[in-house]
Amino acid sequence: MATIALVDDDKNILTSLRMLLESEGYKIDAYTDGMSALDGLSDAPPDLAIVDIKMPRMDGMELLRRLRQKSDMPVIFLTSKDEEIDELFGLRMGADDFIRKPFSHRLLVERVKTVLRRSEPRAGGAGIVEGKSVLERGKLKMDPERHTCLWDGKPVTLTVTEFLILQALAQRPGVVKSRDALMDAAYDDQVYVDDRTIDSHIKRLRKKFKMVDSDFDVIETLYGVGYRFKEA
Repeated sequence: MATIALVDDDKNILTSLRMLLESEGYKIDAYTDGMSALDGLSDAPPDLAIVDIKMPRMDGMELLRRLRQKSDMPVIFLTSKDEEIDELFGLRMGADDFIRKPFSHRLLVERVKTVLRRSEPRAGGAGIVEGKSVLERGKLKMDPERHTCLWDGKPVTLTVTEFLILQALAQRPGVVKSRDALMDAAYDDQVYVDDRTIDSHIKRLRKKFKMVDSDFDVIETLYGVGYRFKEA
């Protein structure tokens, strides 16, 4: 089973979540603040991290920001119900889901299973192997089964959400995808996102590809309509 990291300064929540998720068969690593979690998650990356936003030493937003500099591991935020602004900001930064406190144990387990299911392809290996599942568009190669992406032979590390958005665009070059369509492709129905969240993902996608190719320009913006993958 998958390894899940819990990051929360409330020891009661840590204990209850550990018991709940261990009863479901998951291996648990627990941290009481963002600073210690950053070191632990970097040394032994889990399959998923569940992170509280409000914590001492380093809050969940800063932890996510630092993680996204070098990791695409799925992250679920825990947040109080009155933190909608934080929720939208976190999704734009690359969080995969939010769960509002107080939450039911059944809901949390289902959301964990959903996010892990979305990220399952990443366990298949590091390299792209030719096969029917590989998506090729010019210099782009994406392997959904292995969650790997190459541009002109160079690896590009993408989060689950970034991968799904790019895949939706690249599947039909030249066809405009609205922001709503990209939301449907990348998020579970229970996750609320807005237009600016998709725009933020597109901005990060472009930045990552420009790091390996400064001439990258295949994701086109049609203002007021959406985005499309440029036809060859």
